[in-house]
Amino acid sequence: MTTSIVRPEVEIHPQLTDPLLPELLHPARLLWTPRELADLTRTVTTELTTSLRDVLRFDEDQRWWARLALTDGVELWLLSWLPGQHTKPHDHGGASGSFTVLQGELGEEYRYPGGPVRRRTHTAGQGIGFGAGRAHQVLGVGSEPAASVHAYSPPLVPTREYPSLADVPNEIPPLPAIVRS
Repeated sequence: MTTSIVRPEVEIHPQLTDPLLPELLHPARLLWTPRELADLTRTVTTELTTSLRDVLRFDEDQRWWARLALTDGVELWLLSWLPGQHTKPHDHGGASGSFTVLQGELGEEYRYPGGPVRRRTHTAGQGIGFGAGRAHQVLGVGSEPAASVHAYSPPLVPTREYPSLADVPNEIPPLPAIVRS
């Protein structure tokens, strides 16, 4: 007898009961563009603000995060940032992504392979979609706690960390083969 675990078409954080979220996730869409991901994070931050704030936590010892949703084509996360909390320089393993700031202010240093390191500041309501090769480091800036909603497609692709953004390779390694059952 063989037992297999079948993942539901859409997994949603148990505290998120707004019926809009499942509609936004388009479970049949297996690969999202950076623009579609940016639209998703922007809509989630503007339309589900109260629900997100109910889930949101801050931790003085480390950045806090919670997965909000997962389908075969996209994963959606809520992250919090106290002033000074940051990621290590990383990419998203060949996945496209986006984030929109729910509250506060985030600083970002980013680089595409072969390009210069650039800096941006994102404030509440601002977001960005990005392609597969982008590496970045994100930092909670300002004096107030920040929070952001992130999306990645394809989902569940491991990030790759770098000692610095200058160490990002000049060529994008290929996405690992993803087998869906």
